[in-house]
This record gives sequence, structure tokens and C-alpha cells, in this order.
Amino acid sequence: MTAGLRHLRAFLAIAEEGSVTRAAAVLRLSQPTLSRRLRRLEDHLGVRLVDRSTHHLELTPEGRAFRDRAAAAVAAVDETLDPARAANRPLRLGHAWSALGRWTTPLLRRWREEHPLTPLELLRVDDRTAGLLRGEVDAAVVRGPLPEDAEGLRSEWLLDEPRVAAVPAGSALATRPEPLTLADLSGQPVVLNTVAGLTTLELWPQDIRPDEAAAVRVRNTDDWLGVIAGGSAVGTSTTATAELHPHPGVVYRPLAGTDDVPVRLVWPGTAAHPAVPALTALVLDILCVPPQGTE
Repeated sequence: MTAGLRHLRAFLAIAEEGSVTRAAAVLRLSQPTLSRRLRRLEDHLGVRLVDRSTHHLELTPEGRAFRDRAAAAVAAVDETLDPARAANRPLRLGHAWSALGRWTTPLLRRWREEHPLTPLELLRVDDRTAGLLRGEVDAAVVRGPLPEDAEGLRSEWLLDEPRVAAVPAGSALATRPEPLTLADLSGQPVVLNTVAGLTTLELWPQDIRPDEAAAVRVRNTDDWLGVIAGGSAVGTSTTATAELHPHPGVVYRPLAGTDDVPVRLVWPGTAAHPAVPALTALVLDILCVPPQGTE
């Protein structure tokens, strides 16, 4: 067994009170229990923190040096676990690309009006769960299926987004009046965002699948747009990309014959930010979607 928070609290109480008896009374522990916790901490550190050889209990030099570090550690834990502080710490909302599309600005503005004490930080993280599994955000807008290793997460379905084709401006595909199809794109090199993107070559049926060797692979949305604008490839995404990422070199066209992409709000199943329920409710209100229950 290693030392933990309760052992630090025991040591700090003894250091503050200058007496095991008084410290035990403050912590509402028995003296033997408090003494055992002090010994456990000393054994763990390999040093004596308290000099018991004198009539008056005193800290050793090592104990005096350790006291400040122990106090800082306990204070940091207390601040982290303080519900009042947690409620007011920023709520970090991650997205891999396009956030909530055209509803992103209304969400940010209404949140600021209705929850002024809890800043909402919108963070783009090039990752399939937008940094959620790495602990970089408190909740995330996730498109498509969750990764297989995304266990322990909760989610709320928000909407389904139609797919679009993204083609170079000035190309024949850009000026075609009718919606494009996967067959229209199959003869072109396809650009794939291999880090956070939804599109894989498996989107196309086998008989019209684009050449894998000709596919251009990138790692973020900016490079994806650049490849298409430069005329090197075509791509597919959703309507939110067209709304949030206009580009003079890219034309977005409706893509017929493909399934819509589900969009979910996802957050940890345990130790979630206390403002996540309010965020979920506000997003659903903005989208005019009745709550469906979490998954």
C-alpha cells in the first residue's frame, strides 16, 4: 500500500497542531489511527517527518521541507474537487471539424448569455473523438460511429447530416446542375483525412471504388481543402463542412445515393463536467430536437 491523500492530511494536521492528540481530535480519528497514517507516510518517503524524541512534538528538517509540498498538493486536490469551482471552470467542447455547422455561432452566443460564469471553449482537435479519449476536452461533437476503443462514454444523438461532394472550382463536376454521385467521383483521385475524417474508400461499392494507389492522404481539414482547391483530388464530407469551411477553390455539391451521417454529443460516463447536462439541453433546444435519451 502506498501513501495517499489521507496520509498527507494526517501529517499536515500534526504539523499544524503540534500534537498527535489534538490532530486526532481535529480529524475525528483515534490517536492510533493517526499515528499509523504518519508512519505509513514516513515509510513511503523513507524519511522521518516528525521528531518524537523530545517532550514537545517537532518536525524534522525533512518534515519542514515536505510540509509546503504536502500543503500545495492537498490544496490542489481540494480545489479540483470543489463543486463550486468545477461548475465555473471552462467547459471544453471539442470537434474534429465543422463543430455544429451553422448552429455553432448560435450555440456560443446563447451559452454566453445563459451561462456567463462558465466559459464555453470550442477546441478543434484532429482526432476521431476530438480529444475526448485523451482527456483534452470535456465533451465532443462526433460524426459517424464512435471508435471501438471508446468505451465508457455517453452520447446524445443530435441530427443526421447529408453528405456532400467537394470538388475543385472550375472543374466539370463543379458546374454540373444535378447532384453528384459516387460514380461521378470514382474516376478521380480521392483525398482522405486519415486522422479525423469520415470518408474511406469503402464508401464506394467495389465495382466503382476509386484507385487506392491514387488516393491522397492528409491529416487535417486544412490540408484536405488545400488538396481539393489545388485540383489534385476530390473529396466527400457533410453539409456542416460546406457551411463552416467555404473556400474559393472548392465547390460543394449535393451527393446523392449515400446515407446521412449521424452527429452526436459525447462525454465521459464518469466524472463528467457538471455543465454537460446544460450543454446538452441547450444544443438540443437550438436544434429543436427532443431529448432521445443517452446511449
